[in-house]
Amino acid sequence: QLQLVESGGGLVQPGGSLRLSCAASGFTLDYYAIGWFRQAPGEEREGVACISSSGGSTVYADAVKGRFTISRDNAKNTVYLQMNSLKPEDTAVYYCAAGGWGVSPHIIRPYDYWGQGTQVTVSS
Repeated sequence: QLQLVESGGGLVQPGGSLRLSCAASGFTLDYYAIGWFRQAPGEEREGVACISSSGGSTVYADAVKGRFTISRDNAKNTVYLQMNSLKPEDTAVYYCAAGGWGVSPHIIRPYDYWGQGTQVTVSS
């Protein structure tokens, strides 16, 4: 069974940092581009970052550019999202997804597999 599991969420103060992890089980991430999405209450889900299967290409949504960094360690079958300079508006459930490409508002190819999400709350 193909499964993605996110971890690393939590409560952080504005200006702080978190690193999210997306681990795969049941399949190898090597062949898949991976995206990170988020959804705040009452808002649509938005793609914030994606990385190619090799890690050689990354794309970021304008809202997170310069603050978030997506990376991957295929040997560990894991993709990361380093989030720095966090703002209250970054508060959301964060999901990783495999098999697609693009970030909001331009999802070039829909993502096929999704994790269950991890909550990130930025508040003082």
